[in-house]
Amino acid sequence: MAKTIFTWALRIIAAVILLQTLFFKFTAADESVYIFTKLGMEPYGRIGSGIVELFAAILILIPSTTLIGALLSAGVIAGALLSHLFILGIEVKNDGGELFILAVITFICSTILIYMDRDKIPALIRFKT
Repeated sequence: MAKTIFTWALRIIAAVILLQTLFFKFTAADESVYIFTKLGMEPYGRIGSGIVELFAAILILIPSTTLIGALLSAGVIAGALLSHLFILGIEVKNDGGELFILAVITFICSTILIYMDRDKIPALIRFKT
């Protein structure tokens, strides 16, 4: 029971963070445009990463596809973290590091979900012929 609650808490936290950023990406909010312009990926990187994050959030919430969603999430968020560390900085447009902290939380939740479902990874990479 405790493991189920913990798993659902991780799923919900990761999905909510992923979903709440979509509004800013899809409405071309100033901060999102600034970030992706600085990365040289505006508008395609902003919209593309938003689409991947949307799929990741949905997949994370479906128990049978949590692993796939967590892998997508960890991948896209790893890119965000690397962008913060090497290009953008921890603090973006005086946000106090909020975007970076949310990315770290999402990455941690996704990584724990991957670890919890690690026994399913071989089935993901097996090709059926």
